[in-house]
Amino acid sequence: MPLLSVAIVTFNEEANLARTLASVVWADQIVVVDSGSTDRTLEIARRSNATVLERPWPGFAEQKNFAIAQCTGDWILSLDADEELSTELQQEIRQILASQPTADAFYLKRRNLFLGRWMRHGGFYPDAKLRLFRRNPSHPPVFEPRPVHETIQPHGPTATLRCDLIHHAYPTLESYIEHMDRYSSLGARILVDKGRTSTGILAFLAHVLFIPVLTFKWNYIFRLGMLDGREGLLQHLYHAGYTSWKYAKAWDLGRKRHS
Repeated sequence: MPLLSVAIVTFNEEANLARTLASVVWADQIVVVDSGSTDRTLEIARRSNATVLERPWPGFAEQKNFAIAQCTGDWILSLDADEELSTELQQEIRQILASQPTADAFYLKRRNLFLGRWMRHGGFYPDAKLRLFRRNPSHPPVFEPRPVHETIQPHGPTATLRCDLIHHAYPTLESYIEHMDRYSSLGARILVDKGRTSTGILAFLAHVLFIPVLTFKWNYIFRLGMLDGREGLLQHLYHAGYTSWKYAKAWDLGRKRHS
């Protein structure tokens, strides 16, 4: 069976990391790159016999690419510290790698949890992410550098696995609001770099008001987000708010740069 390396980047992930590591304990190599955790993250990682490296935080893409570069397996699985392979996905990956697959990379269907509930509708599932790929030292897949929502570009044929990656995304409203505040700031930087700062009044109203409202209606009503209960209502309502915050912050950044 080909060697499988798992790459994980961490910062204060004691609430999640043990669960993530338990789901990949069968892998041949686990690399954890930490950026200065002050909780029990490092203790948990070392207790699992992972290769633990400490490195200052340079950004999501750069840190994940560094972790990938430390892997020596024939295949690499890149995980976030709040993700977990379902039992079915663990078995599927082991079977796929043992079968000498023709694909060079695989998308994993991600099951996003919000306040502990699986968001089945409204566009949040299957949320496929390319996370498992063949290691190619001469032309390695890398995450594209951007402040947030980094993606990896595959080389060669791809396929999608059948079973789910479980994303324990937001167990509390406090964690969700904190993340959306931080991510909207990072997303605003991307918009400013692209020159999309909503300088005109009509563009401003569209981005901070009309588009968020339409996004909520589309996902909650027409894409059946309403079927996910109270959690679904809050998820779609606050996600629309995140869209508004992102464009408002981009407008504010652009205004400050030109003042």
